[in-house]
Amino acid sequence: MTDTDVRLQPKKKGLTRRQRRRLSRGVQYVVFVAAVIAIAVTADWGRLQNQFAQGAIARQMWPDVITLALKNTVLYTVSGFVLGLVLGLVIALMRLSSVGPYRWLAGIYIEVFRGLPALLIFVFIAVAVPLAFPGTEIPGGTYGKGALGLGLIGAAYMAETFRAGIQAVPKGQMEAARSLGFSPARAMVSIIIPQAFRIILPPLTNELIMLFKDSSLVLLLGVTLEERELSKFGRDLASTTANSTPILVAGLCYLLVTIPLGFVARRLEARAQEEIK
Repeated sequence: MTDTDVRLQPKKKGLTRRQRRRLSRGVQYVVFVAAVIAIAVTADWGRLQNQFAQGAIARQMWPDVITLALKNTVLYTVSGFVLGLVLGLVIALMRLSSVGPYRWLAGIYIEVFRGLPALLIFVFIAVAVPLAFPGTEIPGGTYGKGALGLGLIGAAYMAETFRAGIQAVPKGQMEAARSLGFSPARAMVSIIIPQAFRIILPPLTNELIMLFKDSSLVLLLGVTLEERELSKFGRDLASTTANSTPILVAGLCYLLVTIPLGFVARRLEARAQEEIK
């Protein structure tokens, strides 16, 4: 077959790869718009507004929803995060230790507390601890119990985050510190851990968001009116008013904290990527 015959042959008809991508993207947009329209047309917005958007009920929640419920939620979260941070670092160092029993204990802790539902951990604190240690009170009352529950949950995840961050620090950093006369412990505290913190800031921010949401489980500890967090506060008012508006308001208060934290986490991730490049 000559070159002339090849040129005279009809070209195969079909879409190019770019055209197929555009067509696929267009179909996805059409499906999305159709789904939104279907939901907007079929939903009973009047009933939803009556059940979830009563302005008079929302105004009744002010300012206690901020000064009491949100404040308590933040207190539970921050105290649990600090405890989890300290405990997680200790467990991470045990996991990296050359001493076998330390590694085994750390591994067991991580597997158990990452595998158990957070609900069961709070039930254990509320029921099993008083039975196992009669007459013993956890310092801080409900706030202390809430911090302990959130700390135990967070430490299991933070330990693995710390371990990954420490291992991500170049080994030459430890060797350089040792050549300058630093002991292994001093080199770890002064050189390795600060660098690991910079690496793991984005995932730690995500852990903080997770604990902020898990703070709703504090209600299992039997909180008083002054110790209620957002979920308990919203549920109590929803039962009193026979309306779900308080639950929606509580959810919006969660978003007031989680959305900015999520933005911070994304910014930290982007900055870390830029530093790598």
